[in-house]
This record gives sequence, C-alpha cells and structure tokens, in this order.
Amino acid sequence: MNKIEQTTLSLKNEIKFKNPQELLNAMVVKFGNKIAFSSSFSAEDQVVLDMLTKLVDKPKVFTLDTGRLPEQTFAVIEASRRRYGVDIEILFPNAINVEKMVNELGPNLFYESIDNRKMCCRIRKIEPLKRKLANLDAWICGLRSEQSTTRTKLEQIEADYNFGLVKISPLADWTTKQVWDYIKENNVPYNKLHDEGYPSIGCACCTRSVKDGEDFRSGRWWWESPEHKECGLHLKTKDTKG
Repeated sequence: MNKIEQTTLSLKNEIKFKNPQELLNAMVVKFGNKIAFSSSFSAEDQVVLDMLTKLVDKPKVFTLDTGRLPEQTFAVIEASRRRYGVDIEILFPNAINVEKMVNELGPNLFYESIDNRKMCCRIRKIEPLKRKLANLDAWICGLRSEQSTTRTKLEQIEADYNFGLVKISPLADWTTKQVWDYIKENNVPYNKLHDEGYPSIGCACCTRSVKDGEDFRSGRWWWESPEHKECGLHLKTKDTKG
C-alpha cells in the first residue's frame, strides 16, 4: 500500500458518516493550503462552492478555461466571484500545443475520432490540471455517482492514481434532486444552460441539450458510446498513473 492509499484509508476511517459540509471542513483542516477546489461551475460545483465559502473565508478555487467554453459558463464564473468574494484562478492550456494541434488536425478534430477527442481534452484540460495538482496533496470535485456509467463506484474519498493525490467528492451519493433543492434553498448562482436542457456542461462544441428521459451525460460527446464519455480528468485505476 503506497502513501496515497494509506492516507485515503485513514481519512475514510476518520470521516465515516459525515455529511458534505462536515467532510469539507475536515479536509480543509487536514490539508490546509495543500487542498483546492476544482470547479467547472456545474450545478454540483456551485453547491460545493456555496458550502466551502460558508466554512472558509478564502477557499482555494480554480477552473480550466479550454478556449472553447460557452459564454454562459463565464457568466456564472463572474456571478460567483461577485456573490462569494472569492478569487478564482483560471488555468489555460499551453498555447503552442493548442496551435500545433489545431493547425495539424483542424479546429473540430474531436469529431473525427475518439483518439482526436482525447488528444484535445488532454491538451486543453488534463495538462493544465496536472500542472496545478502537482503542488497539492488533495483536490475537491463536484462529482456524483449517478452522473455517468463511468462513475457508479465513486466514493467521497479516493486515491487519485492518475494525478498522485487524494480526491474528495463530497456530493458522491447525492441525487440530482438534492443538488437542485440546495441551489433553490440557498439561492446559489448557476449556469443558465441548465434551464435550457443541459444537465452536463463542458466545451460548447462538445455539449448539447438533452431530451426528457435521456441519460444525464448523453449531451456530452454525443457521437461516442457511454463507456468512452470521460475526458481523462477523473480516471481512478492504478494502471492510469502518471
């Protein structure tokens, strides 16, 4: 058992049966300035942000600007800055790598193959995230187990083998109803695309609205089969290290 696994197991024993707020507070106390919240400003992330700002005056919050985000996402970023008075660090991909990829394969390369799509996600999202996480011991996410077939075994505390640190998902066992009940009860700002049938929001080019009854993630990378619908940010198996 490596150090990350030992830390994760110890934390699971410490925080068993705690609600999301208690979990967040325990993790902030535990990791101090070595923990940060990674937000895509989804409905779930907005719930976590609201909880965090009620526990910590200046939580460390960052997001990834891929260069292809919808305007509604920037609007909720600004609304969150104003509402909570937090500094949100915006991370960008390496411009040279983006230019090379787009010039060689075209601006919409991701529609051509899964490999191309994964390359685009890697350059625009995974590489800047990896740079950020290299300086942390733990990161907080707004993931939920019911979001996707790739997340059904999600736990609140996990060893993140992909990036080499502890990953905290305080809303892992929450339902969609719980998320929206919290947003309404606490008047939390949210991405207005949710009102237009977008349950899951990523890059504008890779996200579309879904019909009633369709799967939560069916609007993300809709040209791919469900088992491929991850960008690589949330892999958890040991063989994905590094």
